[in-house]
Amino acid sequence: MSEGKAPGTHETRQRILTAGTELFRRTGYTGTGMKQIAAAAGAPFGSIYHFFPGGKAQLGEEVVRSSGAGYLELITALMTPYEDRVAATADAFGAAAGTLAELDFADPCPIATVAMEVASTDETLRRATAEVFDSWTDRLAAYYAEGGIPEPAARETATSVIALLEGAFMLGRAARSTAPVLAAGKAATAIVRSALNTG
Repeated sequence: MSEGKAPGTHETRQRILTAGTELFRRTGYTGTGMKQIAAAAGAPFGSIYHFFPGGKAQLGEEVVRSSGAGYLELITALMTPYEDRVAATADAFGAAAGTLAELDFADPCPIATVAMEVASTDETLRRATAEVFDSWTDRLAAYYAEGGIPEPAARETATSVIALLEGAFMLGRAARSTAPVLAAGKAATAIVRSALNTG
């Protein structure tokens, strides 16, 4: 524990960050109030501004970056065991459809939720979401390149796969159905297979 920090300080900050992540994912950035976050975190309202003096904007940026890093590790964990890039892509979309259903069709991705709301109004959050999406694309492109898809096709393929997934999440939420995610999975696997054959 760092000198001068009271016991539980890190835990309180983490609870606030976790609550913000969950609420932004479910109700959106603009639809979430700081009092809601404090209540969900079981923390005094003033403590949010103690840990995040920049207020909601600072908390939002940290939610985006920490969630983005977590999803990046998830992408790696899901796909790395597969040598077959087509099978890896198909199974990733299958898992995504399952996650969407388990969440009762709430948005599983807080990054996309924030990006859609603030891309044209908040440059700091827009930049944070763009950097997260870039990190995902970089990791997935490297994975596809290692599997035999040459650059720049590997990055184009990764971009297409991520765009299909995020768009499918939006359609799936609206329809309260996993069908758009499963359909997008078929399109994504076709793109990967074509890129491998062309390479």
